[in-house]
Amino acid sequence: MRRAIVAASAAVFLQFMSVSANADALVAQVDIGTQTMTVSQDGIMKYRWKISTARRGYVTPTGSYRAKWLSRDHHSKKYDDAPMPYAVFFNGGYAVHGTYDVRRLGRPASHGCVRLLPQNAATFFSMTREAGLHNTRIVIRR
Repeated sequence: MRRAIVAASAAVFLQFMSVSANADALVAQVDIGTQTMTVSQDGIMKYRWKISTARRGYVTPTGSYRAKWLSRDHHSKKYDDAPMPYAVFFNGGYAVHGTYDVRRLGRPASHGCVRLLPQNAATFFSMTREAGLHNTRIVIRR
């Protein structure tokens, strides 16, 4: 009887473990309307930051994306070698990255990327590296 209870408990435990193992460990929710990004880790909100997304004439893609690759000291080949420190790329050339044009944070200003204060970008970059690209999701909505 005791073995049956232990086996049943283990089965229930493993079922819940597999659900959490498949969940994204790190989620960045980008809200274009409020120009903010919240970062949650293991379901707990850790940060809420001001951002800048696409200005008029450009587009920040909406949807849900996995982080694809990281570049600590990236420079844009498309936009005059513009610095993109702590870049977390999620869709082609689109990334969450730091900006030195901090006075524009909180309103649309980019060519489509999600811009953050450099120290916030460094934090997100580090969290992404620690969680792993496959466990990091970036969700962008209007």
